[in-house]
Formats: sequence, structure tokens, C-alpha cells
Amino acid sequence: MSTFDALREQLLDAAAAFSGGGDAPPARTLAGILSGMVDDVDRMLREELEIFPVCHHSPASALAMTRRLRDKRPKVVYLELCEDLRPLLDELRNCRLPVALQAFATDLDGFPPGSGPLSVIAPVTEASAEYQAIAYALDTPGVEIVLVDRSVDHVFQWLPKEGDGSAPQQEPGEAGDGQGDEAALHGDAVGVEIGDLRPRFAELERHLLHHGKVRHWSEWWDQYVEQTLTGADYATYRQAMALVGSLFRRLRPDGDGRVAVDEERERYMWTRIREHLAASGADPADCLYVCGAFHAVSDVAEFGLRSEAVPYEIGPRTGTRWLYGLIPSSHSAIEAQFGLAQGSVSIAAATWAKAVKRGGLTPHRLAGQQDGPGKRAGKTTQAAKSGVRAAARAGAGTGAGAAKTGSATATPAVAEPVDDRLSGFLAGPPALDGLDEDELRGWCVDIVRLARRNGYLASTADAIAVFETSILLAGLRGRARPTPYDFADAAVTCIEKDAVPGRRDVRRLCEILLGGDKIGMVGYEALPPLVRDVYDRLEPLGLDLTRRTQHRVLLDLKADPELEPCSDLLWTLRYLLPEGAVRPIMGARRLGERPIQESWDVALGKHQREIIELGYEGVTVEQVLEQRLRRTAWDPQATAGVALAAVEDAILYLGGRRLAGELGARAVELLAAERTVDDAPEVLRRIRRLLTYYRSSEPELPAWCEDFVTAGYAHYCTLLPTAFADDDTGVRQVGAMLGFLFTLESLALSLGCDRAQLELAVRQSHPRAPAKVALLWAAQTQLGLLTREELRARCDELLANPLVVPAYPLYVSGFVQALEPVPGLAPFVVEALSKAFAWLPDPVLLPWLPKLITTLRRHAPELVPVLVREAGRTFPGTLAELDAWTPPWERPAAPARKPRTAPAPRGPVPALLTRHPQACDAMAALLGCTAEWGSAGPEPGSEHGAERGSEHRSEHRSEHGEVRALLTRHPATTGAVAALLRR
Repeated sequence: MSTFDALREQLLDAAAAFSGGGDAPPARTLAGILSGMVDDVDRMLREELEIFPVCHHSPASALAMTRRLRDKRPKVVYLELCEDLRPLLDELRNCRLPVALQAFATDLDGFPPGSGPLSVIAPVTEASAEYQAIAYALDTPGVEIVLVDRSVDHVFQWLPKEGDGSAPQQEPGEAGDGQGDEAALHGDAVGVEIGDLRPRFAELERHLLHHGKVRHWSEWWDQYVEQTLTGADYATYRQAMALVGSLFRRLRPDGDGRVAVDEERERYMWTRIREHLAASGADPADCLYVCGAFHAVSDVAEFGLRSEAVPYEIGPRTGTRWLYGLIPSSHSAIEAQFGLAQGSVSIAAATWAKAVKRGGLTPHRLAGQQDGPGKRAGKTTQAAKSGVRAAARAGAGTGAGAAKTGSATATPAVAEPVDDRLSGFLAGPPALDGLDEDELRGWCVDIVRLARRNGYLASTADAIAVFETSILLAGLRGRARPTPYDFADAAVTCIEKDAVPGRRDVRRLCEILLGGDKIGMVGYEALPPLVRDVYDRLEPLGLDLTRRTQHRVLLDLKADPELEPCSDLLWTLRYLLPEGAVRPIMGARRLGERPIQESWDVALGKHQREIIELGYEGVTVEQVLEQRLRRTAWDPQATAGVALAAVEDAILYLGGRRLAGELGARAVELLAAERTVDDAPEVLRRIRRLLTYYRSSEPELPAWCEDFVTAGYAHYCTLLPTAFADDDTGVRQVGAMLGFLFTLESLALSLGCDRAQLELAVRQSHPRAPAKVALLWAAQTQLGLLTREELRARCDELLANPLVVPAYPLYVSGFVQALEPVPGLAPFVVEALSKAFAWLPDPVLLPWLPKLITTLRRHAPELVPVLVREAGRTFPGTLAELDAWTPPWERPAAPARKPRTAPAPRGPVPALLTRHPQACDAMAALLGCTAEWGSAGPEPGSEHGAERGSEHRSEHRSEHGEVRALLTRHPATTGAVAALLRR
């Protein structure tokens, strides 16, 4: 005879009375559901291995766990948690809760490309049954804790089939609202929790919320489960929690894919339990299996130790390399991750603290746990470290008297008889607590005080109104005493009124009042090597990096040069971490510049998760930066501009030439392989900056720079005709190509490039777009293929043609873009614009102006200041000068002057050149004159000098006339040679 036969009969009678029959299968009828729920509870209680059903972040589960561990003293605890997270549990003693266990992977093997990085988190709070089990097992000698759930690799293997493990969707206006940066502590990680107990049937949840007169599932659970089971004995708690799990398991939509995956997880866990029992030889009576209530009432064939089903085969893991660590968490982050109501985790923590104090329990806490007011998760002192090690060797607990006593006098577990506690629990009225006026009055006074501090015009009258409204709301909702949710609703109604004067609304203030958004911290000893290295290297700054506040740091690098390594590290962290972790207030890092003073805002404690995840990528920040730069440059989508940016970052943050040379060689490869010129402006801007840096700081250019210039010269010359003709290539890109070819031409020619290639490319270009036509004209002017007068005449023809005037702004934008490759064209562009404003009539000019402005803004925003400065030099500066001012292009041309004949040089220098003509012969050869040089005049002081000079000039006049004329027109050459000889 079953223990629950009487209860089953009562439920079947009730089902028969309320059921209207129908064609539904027996298992889906009301009688089938109720009978199945009783069978599920009976099956769980008769299992040889004791199963402890829990709900995540439940104070009732934590209290029941504390009592059961004190009474049973199990030697093995099986916990529903990813099995490969086990090594992280020992590091919890170095942290301040709440924190999250994390598995992280960037190098994926066996998952779809582009799906990384992958991250799994499992948050742990003190008011949870899993933490109580972990603390008991780790601090009690002879007790083993075994994690039996699927590995994190299997979580993602099963994710496409199930959708399980992903964070539930947030309820609008509830979870995640107003939480600030703390809600993002988990990032986009997949959340794993113990005991996800929530209806998967949307209609059922809406029905419960409506009839329970609550707004969110968290509030319903607190009112009808948590408050009811908080003071219940263990047997009642266990049966009632299993009944709720069975209800939600059976009331689920048909074809729910999550149930299939849940069953796979249950087979996985039972397989791991049986494997451990077989390997260790442990007695099941001395073991405790902690799992979610949904899994505690499983009906899979592999359920239980006596199952005769075919052994379940666990699939292999992929080749992905997983990295493990701890990251800080918070109550608001947990609420946002798992779709809980705002403030529900804080209320659960307050309920836990109140129940522990009222029940006189001593909860388990890990030895050395960094928690409580006045403590911080910083560097553990040597004395504290020694104390932790001594406590571990001695098997001491956390100071809990019951835990210590139990560790020394543990008694073997005795099988307890199974009693029917559900019948009395379900039939009897709930034990309602009376109104605690002192507690409610304290809440009302404190919320008014907190509201006034945050800008609300609250008074004592508002405190009285909140008090009375809380009682009224509780009565309307059928509650004997107001819950924190009733109090929060009353405070919002009575205090918030029309607007929120500050950053925090009243609901957020109630959450702070009832416990606050507690934020965890990972201690120094539990941090990855990279984070500890960062903390050690920033120690000269005297900052407490474990605090979540923002620190202002002033660095005088001239007075304290030993702080330069700290400055380099801060700049590297700024590059790697998100915005706000480290922020420069004063100072900048550019190529070839080193600031002498810097000012920083440092908030590493607030961004501990991000810096911990850096530790998964390398041992030092420099190694992580190098890996990221290489990954960026060798990405399949990388361009030459991206590679040049990586070169610049390598010089700025890492120094040295090795990595910069490798990235530069990669940039050359990418440039040669490109078939478009979309990246030309970025390439031009960065290669100019890099060449300027190397010329000013290095004795010679690196080999990759020379290769890049030669490859770019040939590459852009080849693509220039196509770019001019292609409508998809913008004028900005073509201007950047010409800028590369013209501004780096001298360097390219010195490295062996041929200028004829550029001339041929320009001659073969035949653009149709007006802006590109103007660019081509500018290029032809720079190459000497088009004179300035011819260019001016063409522009005048454009203005004189009424059909072309509407497109004239496009020509102007092309000329403005030409200022990049031909900066000497700026006066002509000012002239072209001035003529347009002077010649065009108002009916044509006024509609034309908006188009001109938008064209310049879109195509040449960075070159317009160059044009404005040239206009400032061209036009008069005062109004009085404007009346008498004549534009330079309208002034008459000055008459050509006859070249002056330089006087015949006299003195010792001409005499020396006369005696040794080889120097002048070499100079003449450089200037293109190959005729033989003769004597230029008599040697001063010689009697026969004039006669010899006359004979020599008459003999070679026809032969050397060209050289003489050349030197006559350019006397500076002889003067320069003379200056060299005087040295």
C-alpha cells in the first residue's frame, strides 16, 4: 500500500467533481495530472539515494538545506552543476558573494564558424541551497562534492536543439529596468542555474498571476511558496517542492523541446552518479543529491539507482579549449539574466537573513570568505592566508557551531520513514504571520528619508500614507501582512507622484532599502595571472583597485619617470577594455609624442569582469594585445588600412620593430591583393603618418615601408583609369589615390618606380562624373599636361554654359578633393568659387548654394578648412580695404623682364676655377650640357691674362655659348660652387 493512497483518492474525487469529461488522453485529464503528481512525489521519496529538490535563489531551499546538512551529515553531495566547473569551487573562499562561475572559449573546434566567443556563467549567492552545500562539503573533512550536470561543452552542443540554457526573455518593465551597469556584469553569457522552477505554459502563469493578484512570477513565488515553506520542517518542504515541480512538469505545452533536453540532462546526471558510486564504493544512504525540483520528479527510465534501463552513453566533447574562472556578479545582474522581477534577489536575501536570525540557525560559510561590512575582496594578508591553510588542514568550518560540532561527532545516517505530509499541508490553512508594525513602520520612515536624499519632496505625511497604503494593498490581495512588494507599490503610489527628480526612482530606492543591489568581488588569490600582474604593476599608483569607485590619478612623468611603466599599462588597458574602465583626462598617445603629464579616471573594480576575461586570452596584457593585433591583421575581411592601423597600434603600445614589421608585411600583401580602392583614404592617411614617424625617429625606413610605397604606386597607377570610369568608386577614393601617387612620388621614384606609368594612367583616364573630371584636370595640371591658363579657361567655359551651371558644385567638390594631391591648387579653387559668386545671377545662384554646401559637406569636409584659410589670405581683412581691392586673377599681368646678365665674377675663386675646370665640367654635365668647358677669363694679376683670355674666348665662343648662356641665366649655381670651395 502506498503512503499517498489516501491523498490520491481525495484528489481523484475532487477531479471527478470538477472535471467535465472529454476526449483528452488519461494522462492529460485533470485526474491523470493529479494522480501523476502524487506518483511523482512517491517515486522520489522511495528512491534509495536521497534527492533534495531546490529552486534557484530560494531562501526556503537554503534554510531547508542548512537544517538537513546539520541532521544528515552526508559524506557525498551530488550537485546539479556543470561537472567541469568543479575546480572553481575551491576559489569561492577568496571572493565576496555574489560571484559567478564562468567558462569561456575563443578558439572553437567543433562549433559553427563565427559563433564565438562562447561563455557560460553560473551565479552563486549566499542565500541559496547550492552555496550551503558547497560550503559544507569544502569545509567538512571527509566530505566530497561531485558536480554531475552536463559539461559546458555539452551545453553548447545541445543549445541549437533545445534553446535551453539561454537566458529567459526579460519581462518589459520588470527585470533589468533601471539596474545600471551592474545588470550587464554577466555580459552575453549563457546562464546556468540550479532549479529553474517556472511554468512553461504561458496560460498557466497568467492564470496564477491574475488570481494571485501579483504582477510578476517572482512575487507569486515569494507569496505562495517561499513564505509558506520558510518555516516548514524538512519532510514537508521536500514533498511540497517536489509536488510543485511535478505540477510544472506535467502542465507543459505539447511538443515542448525543452523537456526532451531536460530528460537528456537527467540521464546524464544519473549516469554520473552511478559511475561515482561504483568507483568510490560510497553508501547511497550517506549521499545527498541536490537538483532542481523539476528534475527531482523525473520519469525517465534511467531514474534512480535501481534502474534496469540500457546504460546511457555520454557523447564526447568537442576539441574546444575551455578556460575557467570567477567573475563578479550582482543581484540585478542575476535578475536581468534569468528574467526575475527587479529587486527579487535582494528581497530573497533579506528574507534569508531574517529567517536565519529568527530561527537561530548558523548557516555554512566558507572559511576565509571575504564578506560582510568592512571587508573587501582584496589581497589576502599573510596572516589570513596562514589562517586559511591551518583551518583547511584542521578541517575547521566557518565558525558555525553546528558545523564544527557535526564535523567532530558525525553519526551515520539512518533511513527515515516516509510519512504523508502533503495531506495535512494541502488541507490545513496557511500559517499567516501577523502584522509586524515595527518592521513596516521602520520601512516607511527609512524610505521617506532616502527619498528626500534623492530629491523627492517627501514628508512625515508620506510615511504615514505609505504605511496605511501598504496595509490596504495587502488586505486587497488577501495577505495578513504586507510583503516587500506591497510596500514598494505603496511607496511608488504615495511618493513618486508625477516625476522622478533624480537618477533613481522610488522602486529602486525600495530595493536599496530592503537590501540593496549587492555586488560581488573576486579576490586577489582567485584572479587569473594577467589580472594579478596588472594589479601588481599599478601598485605604485597607490590605488585600491578592488573598490568599485572611480579613482582620479595624476602622473607627472617628468618629475617621476618611474611611473612611465604605469602610464604604458594604462594606455594598453584603455585599448583592450571597454569605454569607462580607464579614461584619459589629460594626455594623449600619438606617434612620436610622449606627454610629460597625464591624468586618468580608473575604474577597474567596476569592470572586473572584462579584465578577468582578458586573463582567458593570455598571461599579460601585452600578449593579449599582440594576439588581437595579429588576429585583426590576418582576419579574412582585413584590408590594407586595417593592417596599417594594427602597425600603428603595435608601435604605440608595444614598441619594437619585430611585430610592426610583420604587420607591415601583411599590409603589403593585402594592398597588392585588393581589387577595389574603397580603403584608399584610410591607407593614405596612415601611411603618411607612419612615414613621418619613421623619418623622424629611425635612421632609415623599414623595408616594409619601401615595399608598401612601391607596391602602392604600381597598384594605384594600375587601378586609376578604372576608378575614374567606375560609378561605384567615389570621388574621395580617387582623390586619395592621386594623393598617394603625387605626395609619395619622390620616394617611389627613388625606390625604382617609373613616372611614365603615372602619366600613362592619367592619359588613359576618361571620367564622366563632373567631380572626377575636375580631379583629372587637377592631375593633368600637376603633371604639366595642362597649364593653369588652360584650366582657368575651361572653368570659365563651365560658368558661361547655362546647361552646366547646375552641376558646377560637383566640379567644385572635385577641385576641393584635388587639394589633397595638389595642395598648390588652393588659390585656383578660391578663384573658381569667387567667379561663380560674381558672375552667376541671383535666380541661378540662390538655388545653387544649398547644393554647393551639401556637396562640400558630403565629399570634402576635412579639406574645406584648407580652402577657408586660402580665402583668408586672398581676400582683404577689413571692410575699408574691400572697396579698393582687386582680385588677383583680374589684375593685369606684369611685363616680362629681360634676364639680367650677371657681372663677370672676379677674385681668387674664378681664378681657381679657371685653373681647375673639372668641377664646372661635372656641374655642367648634371645640368645637361656635355660640351667641354674652357677658361672663363684671365687669371688676375697676370700681364698676359687679358691676351690669353681673348684668344681663348674667340677660339671657343661658338663651342661654349650654350654653357655660358646657361650660367648667365642662373648665376646662383656658380655662387653655390664657390661657397662650397670656400669651406
